Amino acid sequence: MAEREVICCSCGRKAGFPATEPPCAALSGWLMVSHCKGLGSVEHQNFCSFACLRRWAESNNTEIPQVFIKAFADDSGEENDCL
Repeated sequence: MAEREVICCSCGRKAGFPATEPPCAALSGWLMVSHCKGLGSVEHQNFCSFACLRRWAESNNTEIPQVFIKAFADDSGEENDCL
C-alpha cells in the first residue's frame, strides 16, 4: 500500500501514513497552513508544532505583530517546543 508523507517546513520532521488513512487521523497535533498566492494558486505548509510554525513565520517575515507571536506561547508564557 502506498504511503503518504508530510515534512515539517521548519524542522524537517517527517510523518508518514497510508494513502487510505485520512491525514487528520495520522497528523494529530500538526498544523497545516494554506497560503493563497493568487488566482488558483495555493501553497500548503505543514508544521509539527506551534514553535515550528513560529520559527518559520519569523524567518519569512520580519513584520509579524507581537500579538500574533504571543499567541504561540503556552499559559506560562514559555514557547512550545517541537514534539
